[in-house]
Amino acid sequence: MATTNRAKAKRTLIILLAAIAVVIVVIAGFVIRQNAQSAGETVVKVGLVGNSDDNVWKAVQAQLDKDNANIKLEYKTFQDGIYTNQALSNNELDITAFQHYAFLNQEIKDKGYKFTVIGDSYISPFNLYSDKYKNVSEFKSGDKVAIPNNATNLGRALKVLDSAGLITLKDSSAANPTVDDIAGNPSGIDIVPNDAASIINLLPDYAGGITNTNFIIDAGKSPDDAIYAPKIDADSTSFKPYVNVIVANTSQKDNETYKKVVAAYHTDAVATQIKKNHNIPFFD
Repeated sequence: MATTNRAKAKRTLIILLAAIAVVIVVIAGFVIRQNAQSAGETVVKVGLVGNSDDNVWKAVQAQLDKDNANIKLEYKTFQDGIYTNQALSNNELDITAFQHYAFLNQEIKDKGYKFTVIGDSYISPFNLYSDKYKNVSEFKSGDKVAIPNNATNLGRALKVLDSAGLITLKDSSAANPTVDDIAGNPSGIDIVPNDAASIINLLPDYAGGITNTNFIIDAGKSPDDAIYAPKIDADSTSFKPYVNVIVANTSQKDNETYKKVVAAYHTDAVATQIKKNHNIPFFD
């Protein structure tokens, strides 16, 4: 009974802390808007996933201030890209900056969103990590390897496993291969789709995992911790689907304020911060 009571108390505390966090975010957003309006600034609400790009967007704000653009960026951080796109569609956000073309196009196809890309940002590494092994040659038959369960990143992860020699695909150039497109599995690994954000926490129990770099950075790790990192060729059209993008509702694609934000993003100072995150800027 004591255990049950402690569990209930723990759940209550978690719910209370979550509620307090939401209130703090709402109050912070309100204060930012009030201060910005008092200063004659236009507030742009930016949807992000995780905190790995905080320094990048601080550099964007610094550039806007340097340009005397009178634009204040307000960040809203989500744990999942699905909810971030929902918030943009509902006009709770002005722009988003977390997804690549492949994920965006799948979301538009599945949900009918009226979104438009207003700027490219970077290509993010998509590597294989392991707490158990130092090299892909150490994987054994039956080892579990976690990969993202959304269609586009699942396909990209299968390409990584193919590139690493752990599996072979029927066509490694296919846009979004599925597990049905696996031609061979010489390593005998057990491929297990999971929520992308949870994969880093599965590594103690799994032999390996592939997930997005933002989740790796948010977990206090580095893309350099990967045991396998496929080479990114920014000049190859095969990587175009994995270029991350800044997105607005199509009705706002010509918004002059958003164009100023993108222009501030496409500067050398911001490119420097992107490179510190191990990403490759994809703009001139």
